[in-house]
Amino acid sequence: MQAAIRPAAGRNVVVVGTQWGDEGKGKIVDWMTDHAQGVVRFQGGHNAGHTLVIAGRKTALQLIPSGVMREGVACYIGNGVVVDPAHMLSEIERIEALGIDVRSRLFLSEACPLILPFHVALDSAREGRRESSGSGKIGTTGKGIGPAYEDKVARRALRVQDLKHPARFEAKLRELVELHNTELAYLGSPALAWQPILDGAMKAAEQLRPLMADVGYRLYAAHAAGQNLLFEGAQGTLLDIDHGTYPYVTSSNCVAGNAAAGSGVGPGLLHYVLGITKAYTTRVGGGPFPTELPLEAGVGHHLSTVGQERGTVTGRARRCGWLDAAALKRSIIINGVSGLCITKLDVLDGLPEINICTGYRLGGQTLDVLPMDADEIAECEPLYETLPGWTDTTAGLTNWEQLPVNAKRYLERMQALIGAPIDMVSTGPDRVHTILLRHPFRA
Repeated sequence: MQAAIRPAAGRNVVVVGTQWGDEGKGKIVDWMTDHAQGVVRFQGGHNAGHTLVIAGRKTALQLIPSGVMREGVACYIGNGVVVDPAHMLSEIERIEALGIDVRSRLFLSEACPLILPFHVALDSAREGRRESSGSGKIGTTGKGIGPAYEDKVARRALRVQDLKHPARFEAKLRELVELHNTELAYLGSPALAWQPILDGAMKAAEQLRPLMADVGYRLYAAHAAGQNLLFEGAQGTLLDIDHGTYPYVTSSNCVAGNAAAGSGVGPGLLHYVLGITKAYTTRVGGGPFPTELPLEAGVGHHLSTVGQERGTVTGRARRCGWLDAAALKRSIIINGVSGLCITKLDVLDGLPEINICTGYRLGGQTLDVLPMDADEIAECEPLYETLPGWTDTTAGLTNWEQLPVNAKRYLERMQALIGAPIDMVSTGPDRVHTILLRHPFRA
């Protein structure tokens, strides 16, 4: 039998954060869209934030894929994303106000679970209860992400596709409101009425209907037609619900493997995994952080202020510390990282010495990889290797040979410790502030 002739397939790249999020994924995705015809979000919700700087203009995105800033690039929101209809429409309108076409190239999976007002109310009430009881805040963004994923796993979620069927939506909504009002009462929060929620959802449905799509099939067809696709992760590996510092994690799988399940394509369509890593480490919210430095003075203050370390979504100050190579090693194993992009190298300019955490001391043992247990991580004593800093600036450089000698040595030592190649270096926030060593779409 003669084999069927297949069209030339495209090449697909997954971009994931390898730390606790905020690594600069949005800029890198935007930079690579000159080689891609589509960008896919596959997990999380509008608790994620990507800040892009293009020709000096700063734009913050939360739910819309970063490819929206590149004309003609299709943007897909996969089934692994939880969607707040009101926020999504607000974000679309904000981007359209910049003169950017959004709706003609945005495709929303009908299988996305919806975030509704009772999810937001539950999120805030639970965090408040944790704080008042002294059990410690997890540090959620309060946007209803976790409760929405709970409804998904419990097989009772309202999904985007339900918006097409008002009677079905209303019946399910009444049950959910009754269920969640019971917990809100237990937490001391006021009950919510179902009618305003229904009215708001039906109003949003009118605008969302044209965006609804079978995203998995569209991605398959785009790939088969020879298009290149970028799968854009949110948060970071160490916030993954399974592999992160549980329970101080987000509510979804942030790792590269979920790019398949969260978008509706097979893992064979994922050809290269690009891990995004800051030249140092930051974290927002609660949880262990072995290399954390005080923000009030010294290097911690330098990283916080020079790096402008505040959350895109919440505005919260990020905790800052030295690069943790042992934690990076864990992320590289989990994601099967093909290559790394190091961001914010310029923030280290001017430091006389730079430390890299090469492992930990825990209970008389020496570890070279981050433990899986958050309580054990909290007990880890970081082991540091000290390298000389550099005085010349790296900001805005676009060629490896332009880097100061000690900056090169720092990156080379990092590469040796973590066991993955550095393929890109970001030297500033703008799209053009990038050093390319190996292109993910050509590797």
